[in-house]
Order: sequence, then C-alpha cells, then structure tokens
Amino acid sequence: MKKFLNNPEDFVDEMLEGIYLAHPEVTHVGNDLRCFVRTNPVPGKAGLVTGGGSGHLPLFLGYVGENMLDGAGVGGVFQSPSSEQVLEVTRHVDQGAGVLYLYGNYSGDLMNFDMAGELADLEGIRTMTVLGRDDVASSVVGEEHKRRGVAGIFFAYKAAGAAAAMKPLDEVARLAEKASARTRTIGVALSPCIVPEVGRPSFQIGADEMEIGMGIHGEPGITRKTLTPANEMVDEMIARILAEQSYETEKDVAVLINGLGATPLEELYVIYRRTAQVLDQAGARIRHVFIGEFATSMEMAGASISVLQMDDELQPLIAMGANTPFFKHIAQ
Repeated sequence: MKKFLNNPEDFVDEMLEGIYLAHPEVTHVGNDLRCFVRTNPVPGKAGLVTGGGSGHLPLFLGYVGENMLDGAGVGGVFQSPSSEQVLEVTRHVDQGAGVLYLYGNYSGDLMNFDMAGELADLEGIRTMTVLGRDDVASSVVGEEHKRRGVAGIFFAYKAAGAAAAMKPLDEVARLAEKASARTRTIGVALSPCIVPEVGRPSFQIGADEMEIGMGIHGEPGITRKTLTPANEMVDEMIARILAEQSYETEKDVAVLINGLGATPLEELYVIYRRTAQVLDQAGARIRHVFIGEFATSMEMAGASISVLQMDDELQPLIAMGANTPFFKHIAQ
C-alpha cells in the first residue's frame, strides 16, 4: 500500500479537517467532524441530507452547498454513517420545512437512515426518503428496487437541490424520485482499490482484464473479460442502458461520464466520444454533459456511464446553477 497517510485509523478525520480548513462554507455539528453541514442554512427551505462511506469523493459530502444538499453523514471508508450522526445532521439542517433523505440503496445506510428518521419524527421533524437505484448491473428489470445507487445519484442530488430552492418537501421528494427513476448507470473496473485500514487490494483482476458492472465497493459485475478497445467496451455498456430507455418521444438526456479514481480525464473523453455517437444513433438529444470524477472508489481504475432521460420538469432543474466545494455549475 502506497498512500499519503499518517495513521490509517485517522484517515477520514484528517481528510475532513483538510476540507474544513480549505472550505469555510462547510462545517460540522458540534465536535463530530463526521456531521458535515453547510455553514449557513437557508431559512424556511426543505433540508436535503445524504450520507455514506468515505472513499468516494466527491460523492456524498462533496455535494453539500448552494442549490444542492444541506448536510451529510460521513462514514468510515466504505462504511455507513451512524444513525446518531444522521440525526445530528437532520436536526441542524431542519429549518421547519422538513428534511429529505437522499442516499444509495445499501443495507447499512438503509438501517441507519431509517432509524434516524424515526427518531427525528419523534422530535417533530418530518422526514421523507428517496433512494438512488441507478446501477443496471445489480438487478434485472422488474426488480429495480434491488439496484445499487452509484454515480447516477448525482442527478437526483441536482434535481432535489434545484427544486428545494423554490418548492416544498413533498415536491422536492417527488422530483428527486423522478430523477432517480429515470437514471441508468453502468460501470466498468480495470483495477482494485485499497482501503487504508485493510492495507491490501479489495479484489483481484488480471492486468489484461476488465469487469463490466462491478460496483463501487468491488461488488461483482456482470462479466469479466479481456480488455477490449474503448469503442467496443462502450457499445457493450450502453446497450444495457438502451435496453431500458427509448428516445422516440422523450429525446432529451443528461450524460455523466464518471471516473472511479485513477482514470485519466483524457480517457473519460474517449468514453464520452463513443457514448455521444451511440446515443445520437439511438435518437437521443444530449442537453447536459458532466465529465470527471463524481463518485470514485479510492484509487480504482475504471469508469461509469450514467444517462438521465429528462422531461420538461427535470430539464430546468439539471440546468440550474449550483456551487459546492467540489462541484461548480453555471446555469444553462
């Protein structure tokens, strides 16, 4: 393991200390560095809370900011935040209009957010929940409720954050759910990653192999095979998305090409080039493009493709400007 570390057990808290020092627009609740919130809550606005394991920056806490989220519970690397931390964040961000929980479909997160929501309700804070379930590799059509939340949850964050600037909690939840339900993601991994406290690769993959559909924690994918040229790889991946999206009537889409931590930006643009060609051939009209690292997996080499099929409600929400320490978006 070659990483810029001190004590592996201190990795998450030292990372958070660095973020707070660099970005005064975010802070923490009380003495718990892992209760991550906006420094200046917006009075009267529905609160948006996410959370999950560290190791995925900018995913989770990186989207706390203007026209995005209001707080995040921060877990250890690939570990859920505690229910107590989620509750503390909920109390802090609640401005009297209720709080939406928006996070990935993982068992630990489900348990801890549900518990926090029950405790918040007892304190008179109304909560609602929307889950990210965009990973087409993790379950079949008809059982979408079993799917993992991966990089495509970014679109749900974007829709919810924009909606919360002007709409009440129920509408924010409805629009976040619509964005989540209309997003499809497929990923591919080329190498493993190393959790600092473990000190060894999370899985093994051959130097000439790739695994399509692997999850962001190393969960098994659909197929492992010899690495193919980029065009062939993208064609195989996009076919999984096109099997669930038709652009005959609703043509407008937003595309996210996400790097998993160790993939050069140049290669992500090679992936986008082919993605754009295939979507154009399928009849889609690309309105918004996001390329970079949006949901990583430590230093894993790989990438994912997410496509949000928009309607007239979602398009202006994705277009709205946003500003967080990790994500800057000029209104389009």
